Amino acid sequence: MSSVPATSSVPDRRPGGGRPTRVLLADDHTLVRRGVRLILDGEPDLSVVAEAGDGAEAVARARDTDVDLAVLDIAMPRMTGLQAARELSRRLPDLRILILTMYDNEQYFFEALKAGACGYVLKSVADRDLVEACRAAMRDEPFIYPGAETALVRTYLERMRRGEALPVRTVTDREEEVLKLVAEGHTTKEIAELLYISAKTVESHRANLLQKLGLRDRLELTRYAIRAGLIEP
Repeated sequence: MSSVPATSSVPDRRPGGGRPTRVLLADDHTLVRRGVRLILDGEPDLSVVAEAGDGAEAVARARDTDVDLAVLDIAMPRMTGLQAARELSRRLPDLRILILTMYDNEQYFFEALKAGACGYVLKSVADRDLVEACRAAMRDEPFIYPGAETALVRTYLERMRRGEALPVRTVTDREEEVLKLVAEGHTTKEIAELLYISAKTVESHRANLLQKLGLRDRLELTRYAIRAGLIEP
């Protein structure tokens, strides 16, 4: 009687393994999602199995769908890609995360790494870089878009020469959540309901933001949120 080799019941998620990498794609623009999906689904080792139109939906979909990799835009309603990345890193530490963005911005790059992302890809060259970034993520390797390393090293050396420190976050995660929702036009009551906190706590966070950022009112908070990439103009 011939013996049959035992096979593992655990799916192989490595590049070239037993099944394609299952991808969650989050972007608030349907046409962008459609284009990115065409790129990824055109590869035999990648498959988009879930989509989301904002960061909060991305977190929910990641929790109720078996995904290996999340590809997140930065500027999305309700919760940004960076906020979603922080939340996903806490809740699903084995999930790989890539940031796909239009922003060629040093601050966002460092924030993405601190949020738990293992790669940063520009939308302008997604057709060239995204597939390799996905594969690198699944190999546990970081991916930085070509040209970024030189620019980042140059910026770092210039700051060192001037005696400046690397950029640090001015606001906390919760303050950033409140700031984004304020800038999107939500009322104090709506923000309290969305974040499951009291209206008094929302007002406290808003007061702290105004003081920290040296701003005067909702309009200036909104302008700051646009500059910070939390919302689109």
